[in-house]
Amino acid sequence: MDFKTLISQPHNADSSPDKMLRGQLLWMLLLRVILYTILLGISVFLQDERQEIILPPYYLLVFFIVSIYVSTIGSALYLLTSKKAVHHFGMLQNQLDILLVTLLVYCTGSSHSTFSPLYFFPIIAGGLILPRRGGLIAAASASLQYAFILGLEQIHIYPAFLNHYRIFKEQTLLASINHFAVLGLTFFLAAILSAIFARRLLKTEAALSDTVRNLDNLSLLYKQIFDDIATGIVTIDNSNRITSANNALSHITHYNPSELIGQPFSNVFPNLNMQSQGAQPSTDFVRKDGLVIRIGYSCAKLQAVDGPAIPSDGKQNPHPSSNCKILTIQDISEIERLEQQMRQAEKMAAIGRISAGIAHDFRNPLAAISGSAQVLADEFSQQDSAEHRTNRALINIILRESDRLTRTIADFLKFARPDTVEREWFSLKKCLDEVVQVSQADPLWPTSCHLEIDIDPELSLMADQDQIFTVLSHLIHNALPFCPQGSEYLRIEAEEALLSENQGEIILRIADNGTGIEEGLEEKIFEPFFTKRTDGTGLGLAIVKQIVIAHHGSIEVGRSELGGALFTIHLPLP
Repeated sequence: MDFKTLISQPHNADSSPDKMLRGQLLWMLLLRVILYTILLGISVFLQDERQEIILPPYYLLVFFIVSIYVSTIGSALYLLTSKKAVHHFGMLQNQLDILLVTLLVYCTGSSHSTFSPLYFFPIIAGGLILPRRGGLIAAASASLQYAFILGLEQIHIYPAFLNHYRIFKEQTLLASINHFAVLGLTFFLAAILSAIFARRLLKTEAALSDTVRNLDNLSLLYKQIFDDIATGIVTIDNSNRITSANNALSHITHYNPSELIGQPFSNVFPNLNMQSQGAQPSTDFVRKDGLVIRIGYSCAKLQAVDGPAIPSDGKQNPHPSSNCKILTIQDISEIERLEQQMRQAEKMAAIGRISAGIAHDFRNPLAAISGSAQVLADEFSQQDSAEHRTNRALINIILRESDRLTRTIADFLKFARPDTVEREWFSLKKCLDEVVQVSQADPLWPTSCHLEIDIDPELSLMADQDQIFTVLSHLIHNALPFCPQGSEYLRIEAEEALLSENQGEIILRIADNGTGIEEGLEEKIFEPFFTKRTDGTGLGLAIVKQIVIAHHGSIEVGRSELGGALFTIHLPLP
């Protein structure tokens, strides 16, 4: 800690009382040197042959000045190096100043000295540095010492060199007491006034310190909000130059705030129209890395006062107080994408509702067509002519396609209007056996298909049995068309796994020896109406995923050991 730092401590709101006192004492030491040097120098300079100004011999004067310098330098070094409390040291310095004044007054004529007013320096300094009692103690000490030299003068004890000035005459005791009373009363009056001023100064400094501290806290809060807010903020002056930018704007534009400050606003944001009156103005913006994003913004006038702007980098940049603007900027690329998805989803939902209604209305005409075709098929089956055989073939086509269209409509309605999940405990092995039994009863089921089932009969699942039946049926029927004809092979296995101490799940795997899923289509196959089969609807796997998600599970597809696809389903247990 250097001298300059310490003497500036009284003006520092964050300094401790001990540091403030050190600074004040250093000021007092500096003023002591200046005061005595100037006063004695002027006195010597103004001295003439008449010797109206009483001064000691020059060797004593030099010794006195040197003593002041040495004591002051020593005291200053102590203040700069000592870590101890300096309250008592301040009292000693104050008493030393009074003693120096007493010596100077005694050597320059006692009651006839022109330097008697110097007593006011330590008295006022004591009142300011030690407000409660410093001034009164200094006044009492000065009064006693001045009374002492008046007493010495009364009994004719004074330096011999003063006889040269012939200033001492017979003086009554009453005159000396009167002289002491006037000057002593003045000493105490000065002490009281300095104490009053000191207390007011302390209150003012305390209030100023609180104000500065609150202002600093407010500035820090403003800077913290300015830097941490998620919205990009930029201010521009009346010359349309950027004066400040926060960290959020840096994340949006990929420009460092220091790169933006001082730049013309139109150079950084060329497509941004500050005169736009739209409800939510937006524009394209090219980031520093070249990526084009969509930004939304709003502009308002900044009612600023004359003074410095405080940008996020902490540097101050002066800006005019009139016609300034503040802009808030947000990256709305993701928001616009989500809004577009939402509009598309709403459109698809509307189409789905209409389609579901149309599909539902198709069921009755299809049932009538299928029933009529069945009656015709029965009639033609009783006749064996060539014409009737042709008619039977055509009727069978109508029946086959009607059934396929009926299944397609049923799948579509099941996807568009999924059933609510009715959970119950049931045996997964038993449910699979029913699926296999129904599937093998279908005339189109290949007799060459080999099914390998590895499921514990005791393994139970808490789920909607009808919907799990649908999942198993769709996965089995979806796998068969891709297996090699005449050597179809399916492996179905399930196991229970422990996720945590109180949570388990059923893992169901269905593998085939088909061609597998093409790379990059692992997620696309679950989208509605996506299919690689000429007779497929593209809804089977979409329905499977919909049911699995409704059960809070997950489904994934990969490559099986058999060479084909492997569907893995995770269904949580309660």
